[in-house]
Amino acid sequence: MRVEIVSVSSTRSLFIPYLRFIDPTALSLPSCLVHAKTFPQSAPIVDYVWYPGASQHNLPAFCFVASIRDCPVKLLDAKDGRLRASYPIVDHRERHVAPHSLAFNLSGERLYCGFEDAIEIFDVQRPSEGERLPTTPSKKSKDGLKGIVSTLAFSYSPEYYAAGSLTPASHTSDNIALFNESTLESVWSIGGVAEWEKGGVTQLLFNPTRPHILYAAFRRSERLWSWDLRGDTSVPLCCFSRGIGSNGSGNKNLTNQKLRFDVECTGRWLASGNQVGEIVMYDLETGSSETNEEEVGSEARQTGPTLLYEAHGDSVGAVAFHPLEAKLLSISGSRHFDDLAVESSIVVDSESDSDSSDEARENVVTARKMRECPQPSVRDASIKIWDFREPMGPE
Repeated sequence: MRVEIVSVSSTRSLFIPYLRFIDPTALSLPSCLVHAKTFPQSAPIVDYVWYPGASQHNLPAFCFVASIRDCPVKLLDAKDGRLRASYPIVDHRERHVAPHSLAFNLSGERLYCGFEDAIEIFDVQRPSEGERLPTTPSKKSKDGLKGIVSTLAFSYSPEYYAAGSLTPASHTSDNIALFNESTLESVWSIGGVAEWEKGGVTQLLFNPTRPHILYAAFRRSERLWSWDLRGDTSVPLCCFSRGIGSNGSGNKNLTNQKLRFDVECTGRWLASGNQVGEIVMYDLETGSSETNEEEVGSEARQTGPTLLYEAHGDSVGAVAFHPLEAKLLSISGSRHFDDLAVESSIVVDSESDSDSSDEARENVVTARKMRECPQPSVRDASIKIWDFREPMGPE
């Protein structure tokens, strides 16, 4: 199965304007999509991240860290699942804290763990207690980064990283901050979107070729935002629409699910999914500008998508570019609770005769049990690979 779509853009770079869907079952390398290992854990997993440069061809670096509830952060071998090291985070009640965000610095020497009002920093080579960096002076203080640190992102220029919080921003405090890795201090706050974003930050990402550009996604939001850290960080640079409004979903029906975006290695294309199964792509160099002062402010430029297409039958939870090739991977799936079937099953005909009364009572009891324990359904849980290379000839 292959679908071809030609973009309206005529520009050329790593991603040329040809789009083909590759059926994963027809790939010549089925091992890349076959389940390999399962590493059972004692509690739910909060977050995980691969070690920089992890590859099965480099066994010492073939590992990842996982944040598990009520446990120290674990460094696990990706080949056999054995525990290589653990990094404990203990609160004032001597309980293990599972961080909500994990990130390695660019050299892979330090591990950063974000949790409520603090970031714990570990030396990867010396598993022990880490160094705690408070993101706010105190619980009662209104300064600093308040709440759970939900995401961490390192700039490709040395020594700087950004952190985002799940606490919604206000006109007096922002929920994104820039930190200096060497001094362990906050440099400045990043914001200016409190009027349009009422949720916390779900993802931060720096442009790989322009490390002064920072992108952010927020919970229950139709937009992505960017800032130029060389200028005024209290005003966003661009606003990217995910294209949800065109389908009439409305703000009330926005999902709480995290929808992850990605920027390809040349720093030109940004891709994201939305909750109606579409994938949108933006040309970060020559993208169309559609400024609307009433929606995004007088100084933020609204950028429309260069390419938008239907990819899945459910929410696109994440997209990821191939690090070397012109390919994009997307995954979909979310939980849906269908209450219509439950409501229809409890309707009993009031004019039914006495012979069917016992059967009607059984149906009512069954419907009540279904209402107490609703079972979620999945409309489309799939993985797709999109090839942006120009077709060499007829298939």
